Amino acid sequence: MSSPIVAPSILASDWGKLRDECKAAEDAGADWLHLDVMDGHFVPPITFGPDVVAVAKDAVQIPLDVHLMIEQPERHLQAFADAGADSISVHVEATAHLHRTLQQIRKLGCKAGAALNPATPASSVEAVLDMCDLLLVMTVNPGWGGQSFIEPMLAKVSELHAAVKKTGAKAVVEVDGGINAETGRRCVEAGAGVLVAGTYVFGSGDYASAIKSLK
Repeated sequence: MSSPIVAPSILASDWGKLRDECKAAEDAGADWLHLDVMDGHFVPPITFGPDVVAVAKDAVQIPLDVHLMIEQPERHLQAFADAGADSISVHVEATAHLHRTLQQIRKLGCKAGAALNPATPASSVEAVLDMCDLLLVMTVNPGWGGQSFIEPMLAKVSELHAAVKKTGAKAVVEVDGGINAETGRRCVEAGAGVLVAGTYVFGSGDYASAIKSLK
């Protein structure tokens, strides 16, 4: 079982010192930074837009993994790519033209991801596996940090991992929500290659130890 990519979510960081928090996560061993963009429509909260992504880009050297929890994400891809996103994931449920949107992301020079809410079946991305670099499985309901891991999502991780292997696609399964050392281990065993962790890292008091335990 290879060591997963660990992507701390800045949603759980101290936004009053965002630049320092981004750098601290990088210095503690984070592989990527995960940035949760919420619009108040697709999910109730509103977080931030491209300007905050640009701040993070200026603060760190590691890749920025941007997760768009917004309706009609295709309207905003250029702005997030320009701000410094290295990968952009959009929700299957939020765009009417997923294939085209994934194409757009790749044309902008970013890795393309398809994100699935807990109630969305793995089969929803069968037709676009070859377009995806990431398959982001929400292991909580999107919108807020600090929620408990939804156990049945492990089966979805396994199903997507098996589909990738069967088809020869290059996508990596990513998990987001309720991730700690225990749930992270189980997700990796099920086939996940990227662990997003917010509260577990930024609420730990020791970012390096938290990240090390995930790896």
